[in-house]
Amino acid sequence: MVRFATFVIGLLIGFTMPAQAADPLAKQLFGSKSGPSRHSPAAFGGYAKGCLAGGVQLPETGPTWQAMRLSRNRNWGHPEAIDFIKDLSRAAARQPGWNGIYVGDISQPRGGPMLSGHRSHQIGLDMDFWMLPAQRLNLSRAERESLSSISLRRANGAFVNQNWTRAHHEIIKAAASDRRVARIFVFPGAKVQMCKDEHGNRAWLRKVRPWWGHHYHFHVRLACPRGMHGCENQSPPPRGHGCAEAQEWVNNILDPPPPDPNAPKPTKPREYVLADLARQCAGVLQSP
Repeated sequence: MVRFATFVIGLLIGFTMPAQAADPLAKQLFGSKSGPSRHSPAAFGGYAKGCLAGGVQLPETGPTWQAMRLSRNRNWGHPEAIDFIKDLSRAAARQPGWNGIYVGDISQPRGGPMLSGHRSHQIGLDMDFWMLPAQRLNLSRAERESLSSISLRRANGAFVNQNWTRAHHEIIKAAASDRRVARIFVFPGAKVQMCKDEHGNRAWLRKVRPWWGHHYHFHVRLACPRGMHGCENQSPPPRGHGCAEAQEWVNNILDPPPPDPNAPKPTKPREYVLADLARQCAGVLQSP
């Protein structure tokens, strides 16, 4: 009888004790950091599963750029990304109607998963550029929060609209022609339009990849800096300029194929904890 009573009491205690707290999500840990780690600059892990050591902040305003949405504190990147932004902004400023470029999200101060938005942008080598021509480079902080970019897509991304200009083509071409760039993401109709309009060397088009969204901005992804151990490159794009594949994507938008009854059901990606990221990320997070 005593043993039975002890067993019952044990069950009651077990039911009333709070469950062990789960590990905090990596996005909460990295999203809480307002400044960079005290390390030499380095990217660890992959673009969608990593972190940034020794991040460098893009100045809010430069001679040919402005960082937008400053309240997000996402204008941090690897030094190569910061240098690339400055170089591309100068190229943009040479286009008619553009005095430079508006820069969207790069990374958080220490990279890592973000509290909202992107799955990538985690190692300081991804960056977004607005499609809106940067005519004014004296926007206030408040204006940078309220101003919106423009959409360039028509028919759900199958075509460009009246906002598309040759300047967009040339700016994206300048980015894709840079040896540091691994990929550029734009909506499918933009890739097809560039394929139609480019009559010179088309090799740069290989880096321009169609992807959903990306009609208010284009996304540039740099390759891992040479000799940077611990940084994981994405596999190279398929050979060729990719124009036929982009056209197929557009055709499927205009005339969707029947659904595959055997296709697996989409699943929501799992939220990462610190242990899921590159091992160096714990030190990046713990740095003063």
